[in-house]
Amino acid sequence: MTIYIATHKPYQMPDQLDYQPIFVGTVLHDNIPAGYQSDATGKNISEKNPNFNELTALYWIRHNTNDPIVGLMHYRRYLGNKRSHSLDDILTGRQIEQILATRDIILPKKRNYYIENQRDHYLHAHASEPYNIMKQVIIDKYALYLPAFEALEESTSAHLFNMFVMPRHYFDEYADFVFGVLGEVEKRVDLNSLQGQEKRVYGFLSERLMDTWINTKHLTVAEYPVIGLERTNWVDKGYNFLKRKFLKNSNKKVHF
Repeated sequence: MTIYIATHKPYQMPDQLDYQPIFVGTVLHDNIPAGYQSDATGKNISEKNPNFNELTALYWIRHNTNDPIVGLMHYRRYLGNKRSHSLDDILTGRQIEQILATRDIILPKKRNYYIENQRDHYLHAHASEPYNIMKQVIIDKYALYLPAFEALEESTSAHLFNMFVMPRHYFDEYADFVFGVLGEVEKRVDLNSLQGQEKRVYGFLSERLMDTWINTKHLTVAEYPVIGLERTNWVDKGYNFLKRKFLKNSNKKVHF
């Protein structure tokens, strides 16, 4: 197996052999750290990293590797045995094999928002047009997935972060679904109309596709805590959550 770690800068990395850093947006940088995989070799979309975020790693993995088990983590977020801030607690390769012997996919524990559903949470935090375009794409071209997408819209919880571990055959199907949908969305979205972090639109949208795909396929999920190497300021996070919900025209701060 290989658990890829998407990063855009040098950072502390696990010393376990199953974990491999992948530098996203490599084509936009002069060099990358030794030992980091480039996302700009072979078939790739490295130049699209400002809009696709860690999905440029997902695309590279799909088209340039054949690992029987594939995972994707973030340089500051991992799946682990317990919530902590230490790389000592991340899942080992042996643990992953044992988990996948009884479940189809390993995901982060669901994020619960309690006072608003996933549709409203997204629309309070982001530009609405790309989201509406993606839903229309699903209606037009991926109707099989529409019931699961609409159920996700009404849910107050979801598997977020674009983090996972899964067998290769599921990974290939998932990646093809994500880029199939986003490829159609990309044709209809005017990036020039988006400002600041909103230009990271496809990375944000893709977080709503994981549960849509899993629930359509009726796959079993093992949920594990997220290990965050950088501590979260929950007061700031809570303040900005309420600000986005109740002050519609305020500056929006998300994914921090």
